[in-house]
Amino acid sequence: MKSIQLGKLFGLQISVSPLAAIGTSIIWVGFATFSLYGIDLPLGQSILFGFLAALLHWTSELIHTLGHAYAAKRTGYSMDGIIFGTLTLFALTHYPKDEPDLPAFIHIRRALGGPIVNGLLSILLYLTLPLWRGDWFWLGLYTLLENVFVYTLQVFIPLGFNDGSTILRNLRRKK
Repeated sequence: MKSIQLGKLFGLQISVSPLAAIGTSIIWVGFATFSLYGIDLPLGQSILFGFLAALLHWTSELIHTLGHAYAAKRTGYSMDGIIFGTLTLFALTHYPKDEPDLPAFIHIRRALGGPIVNGLLSILLYLTLPLWRGDWFWLGLYTLLENVFVYTLQVFIPLGFNDGSTILRNLRRKK
């Protein structure tokens, strides 16, 4: 599937795969359903909360990939783009095609950039969660839990496509 070019952000080419619409729909419908039946919100508010949950998901994903971009720039081997929705709910980082064979520690440093930024964001969300009053608390809690488990702790669970896999593959390569 051909991705749609959105332009540049911080020198990175930003693209969106059509699969991002599926990921957005999954989160929107899932959180709206949870809001409607789990916390008994009215239908209109549930639909709004589902949409906001999807928006917060993609914001967390952007922050994660910008963490990778920052770490990559610090290594001297920068990213050149981000493609959202390639894995339906996630983005892929894109590096130059002519990039040389890099040492394992460079790949590890770049892979750790995203989880470190989301870890810091998780701390901030935890500290501000009491400020999310009333029904808004559930959106704050969703964002906190997603940042902790999906974007930060995933480095310890290699799934074949995530940062944990990149780190494990390169730790093995170091030996």
